[in-house]
Amino acid sequence: MMNSIENLFDLAIKQIQESENIYIVSHVQPDGDNIGSILALWMALKNIKERVFILKTDEIPSDFLFLPNINIINEYNHDDNIDLLITLDTSDESRLGKNKDLLNQAKTVINIDHHISNNNFGHINIVDSNAAATGELVYKLINRLKVPIDKDIASCIYTAISSDTGSFMYDNTSAETHEIAAELIRTGIDKGNININLYQSRSIERTMLFIKALETLKLYFENKVAIVKITRSMVEEANAKMEDTEGIVSFIREIASVEVATILKEFNEEEIKVSMRSKRYVDVSSLCANLGGGGHIRAAGCTINSPIDIAEKLILNELEKVF
Repeated sequence: MMNSIENLFDLAIKQIQESENIYIVSHVQPDGDNIGSILALWMALKNIKERVFILKTDEIPSDFLFLPNINIINEYNHDDNIDLLITLDTSDESRLGKNKDLLNQAKTVINIDHHISNNNFGHINIVDSNAAATGELVYKLINRLKVPIDKDIASCIYTAISSDTGSFMYDNTSAETHEIAAELIRTGIDKGNININLYQSRSIERTMLFIKALETLKLYFENKVAIVKITRSMVEEANAKMEDTEGIVSFIREIASVEVATILKEFNEEEIKVSMRSKRYVDVSSLCANLGGGGHIRAAGCTINSPIDIAEKLILNELEKVF
């Protein structure tokens, strides 16, 4: 690594201090790590800078509407010069969706992420695949900025880390992850309320979609692979949204024999979003990389521009190489 993470943090802080108009941007289909991280960093920077904004790339899932200051996330409608654009939890430019063009408008781009597949598209790239969540890196950056981490900032970082570690269950959880969580809890956050919002508030609509998804469950390769499919018609019949598929792929990974769980989500007739999770030994990031995606060893994804049944065959072809 050309620069240590510490040096990169210092470069980022210098850039923050020298910038007037700072924009933090979410990624497409924002998750808990993304939303928790951008809110925490926004609150921290507002302590030291006047003009800091968060731009949304996609709708915010209802799971996260309980977070403090969630309502300040807006569409891009400013004519200001972008001195500094900060992307969080975003492995490549395409993940910025409609806001991808802002990369060219910004004088400087800071890219903070923990995905091993990150392509270092920023001017300053704070990328650490050993971090369990981008929230861990945001925690370290805020500490280095010497901004006190209050209860609101801590609630957002705790949400980021908890959601990206499966409530501290996944392999990416380290001793340091627990140490950071302990510091966040000491600020007085209501972790019970956070856990209820994240893990115990499934709507009727989400439940109905969950049931429909399980009806499509297929097992392959001696029950080591589980695949479910979500079509747009299923989402409509359940009166749900595509964001309501959250949690399904992790649920089917919990089947005893399953090593790799996969969910295919039909956004359009020829736009299938694939999420893949493994349990013990399969590197799903390399499988998804073969299909133009990426992610982590145990959690990755890709987009396939084919009808859903063809997408399923392409996934099975990749899995066949492993099993």
